Amino acid sequence: MAGKIDARLAELAVELPEAAAPAANYVPYVISGNLVTVAGQVPFWNGELKGIGMVGVDFSPEEAAKIARICGLNLLAQLRAACDGDLDRVARVVKLGGFVKAVEGFGNHPEVVNGASDLMVDVFGDAGRHARFAVGTNTLPRGVAVEIDGVFEIK
Repeated sequence: MAGKIDARLAELAVELPEAAAPAANYVPYVISGNLVTVAGQVPFWNGELKGIGMVGVDFSPEEAAKIARICGLNLLAQLRAACDGDLDRVARVVKLGGFVKAVEGFGNHPEVVNGASDLMVDVFGDAGRHARFAVGTNTLPRGVAVEIDGVFEIK
């Protein structure tokens, strides 16, 4: 029987990808006590890296928010793996960190990272409200425009 979060994902028509293997010398998540720290997730979807480029040149803030949402879906996939497939174990989204590769002078980083933040609230309700940061940079791994990491509390 599907859990409450699986039912919510189905209601939202949200499909989670398979949790991706790490691309270098790190683990995709670490469980310490009741916290799961998920490594930065890039917009990898169905075997393809999406969102390669720069916000303000290749993507509008609205398009970049959709890229951030893909990163958020990958966070949830890693979290699902950390919870042995049971996202009902998630008690709270504690923190997201958002990195946005953007042109100099770009100031809408929060709106971009909202793509992942909104997803967490849509899926977990009030337990999805979290602290976060949204910062700009001139480069990200593999040339992607957005990378998101997260900390989650589990039961």
